[in-house]
Amino acid sequence: MTSNELTKLAVEALEDRKAEDVTVIDLREISPIADFFIVANGNNQNQLQAMCDAADEVMYTHGVHQKHVEGNQNSTWILMDYGDVVIHIFSKEDRLFYDLERIWKDGKIIDKNDL
Repeated sequence: MTSNELTKLAVEALEDRKAEDVTVIDLREISPIADFFIVANGNNQNQLQAMCDAADEVMYTHGVHQKHVEGNQNSTWILMDYGDVVIHIFSKEDRLFYDLERIWKDGKIIDKNDL
């Protein structure tokens, strides 16, 4: 599967768990770190964990395994690294504080339907 297809699947999995403000940042032209960042937030720790589990399940089902994960059930920011796709799951407050969209403003924000 391409990184585009995997990103779309991960976004859909997050949205199935009621993720809010799901944003995809295309980094292909500006960074070798990853092709895409997915940034989303939830309302409480249980929802953040459900979002994390759903994204991991869909990636695993399609043969992609986590290279690294930061955060746990008590975290308000979970980073899931799948190589070409990196998923950031935040509490609302932490997302506003860290503002990855501003930090990675040179990337292109794209709609999941354009993947």
